[in-house]
Parts: sequence; C-alpha cells; structure tokens
Amino acid sequence: MTGRDFKGYANTPPQVRWPGDARLAVSLVVNIEEGAELTLGAGDERNEHIYEAVEEVVGTRDLCMESHFEYGPRAGWPRIRDVLRSRALQATLNACGRAIEMTPWIAAEAVADGHEVAAHGWRWERHAYMENIEERQAIARTVDVLTGATGTPPRGWHTRSATSPETRNLLVEHGGFLYDSNAYNDDLPYTVETDMGPHVVLPYAFDTNDMRFYNGGGFVFGDDFARYCIDAFDRLYAEGATAPRMLSVGLHTRIIGRPARIEGLEAFLDHALAHDDVWFATRADIATAWRLGLGLPDWKPRPCPPDFAEGPPS
Repeated sequence: MTGRDFKGYANTPPQVRWPGDARLAVSLVVNIEEGAELTLGAGDERNEHIYEAVEEVVGTRDLCMESHFEYGPRAGWPRIRDVLRSRALQATLNACGRAIEMTPWIAAEAVADGHEVAAHGWRWERHAYMENIEERQAIARTVDVLTGATGTPPRGWHTRSATSPETRNLLVEHGGFLYDSNAYNDDLPYTVETDMGPHVVLPYAFDTNDMRFYNGGGFVFGDDFARYCIDAFDRLYAEGATAPRMLSVGLHTRIIGRPARIEGLEAFLDHALAHDDVWFATRADIATAWRLGLGLPDWKPRPCPPDFAEGPPS
C-alpha cells in the first residue's frame, strides 16, 4: 500500500511560530451545506437520508428532510453569525456551491463580517466514485459560483469525505487553491510535494465537531460540545508552550444553530478567549502563516487552464 504516511512529524514538528507568538491557532469552520443536499426536488438522483434520524424516502420528494435542512439558513446561521460578531471572531465558511447559489445572502454577510468563504464541493456529496471529468466540472462550477457570490475565488477546498484519489491533484492543476482540508491525520498543517511545488494541507477534525450531536455521536446537551472542545483546547494550549498546535472546530448551521445547543459554542469560545496567546484565524491565514514559517515563497494563484473542466491534459 503506497502513499500513506503514519509517521508525520515524528513528534518533532517544525518550530513555526504563529502570528503574535501565539501558542495555539484556533480554526472555526462553519459548514454551509443547506441547499446542496441531495433531493429529487433539485433534480438529483435520490434524496438525502442522513439527519438526526436516518430514513430515506425513495421515488418522491422528501419534504421533511428538505425542511430540516432549511432550518440552517433560516434560524441557525443568524444565531452563529451573532455569536461570532459579538466576539469579533473570524471563521472559515466551508460552502457548497449549490448551497450558496440558493442562499447568496450568507456569502454576502460572511464577506461583510470578514470571514473566509472556502469551497466544500458543488453538492454535499462524496467525490470518491466520481469520474475525472465529473470531478473537474464540480470543482470549476463551485469556484465560479463562490467567486460570483463573494467577489474573490475560494482559496481552500474541503470535500465531504471521501475524496477521490485525484482530488488533490485536480486542485493543484486548477491553480487557485492555497490549501485543502481533505485530511484528518494531524493537529498541525503540513505540506505535500506536487508538480507545482509544496501544497499545504490543513487537517480537519470529526471529534471537535457538532456532527457528534447526530446518530449516536455522543453529544446530547450543548454542554457536551463545550466540555469536549474545551478539553481539546486545554491540551493543545499546554502543548503549544513548546510546539505549534492547531485546533479545528467544525460547526453546521442546522446543528449547533439550534437554541438548545448554541450556548455550548458560546461557552467554548468564551473559555478560549479568556486565554492569552490564542490566535483565532481563518484557514487561509493559517495556511499562509505555515508557508511563511517554513520559509516557502508567498503563494500566488495561477490561471486556471481554460480547458480544465473539459478533461485531463492530452
């Protein structure tokens, strides 16, 4: 089996210092997926079937599931936005292209608040089984919509797991991506060598993530989320005295945005904000700081090949 790295930094990470000599970089990621879930109502091949209950409606629109996803933009996002604005915190919105196409005001509000809008695929779907041309078209379409909605192209990409074996190569070929988050294997960024030079990978996390409110994930009360994230924060903050550390916290508007859960996010944020030497940053800023700390040249986007979405180079 090739292409796997179990060793990583081998407990000797590069001594990269975060801006302000912070001990810990905290990345808040708000996933914007509502409107990009699979639904026959949008002409998709099937309905989404994973929510707090796992049940699939076959052969007709699932209006119940559609309504569950509508909660995020209607009620969850305004709550999360208020929590972040009141604390002057910047986050990364991992946004599906079709979700932003249906809720463009979220992108506009995110830009107004200083958040990063990164790419989360066209639909909320895996890329693992996609044909090369299909994946190229999904990447190109997502970039076009997010660029139109925000005024700038996305610099980061995170596929709903799992990616295809070619996803990272396609992102590099596209030329517009500073980093991807298609990994879960470290508490630090790292680089991988590509034909175009070093590419930054910012690992994501499924444990410090509100998805654990679903389907036996272990979170019931908002305090469950707060306590778990606080424990992760405290350990990484302590380790950050001698080595760089990064904490990713995953949020979803339809999940943590519920009234009984939002205080869990507030409790975690207030705990973290009570500490000195903590850097709340967008993922693009973290990737940029990591390149700088490694002595790599400034990243600059390259023009996307005009025939990118048409297939592999001949």
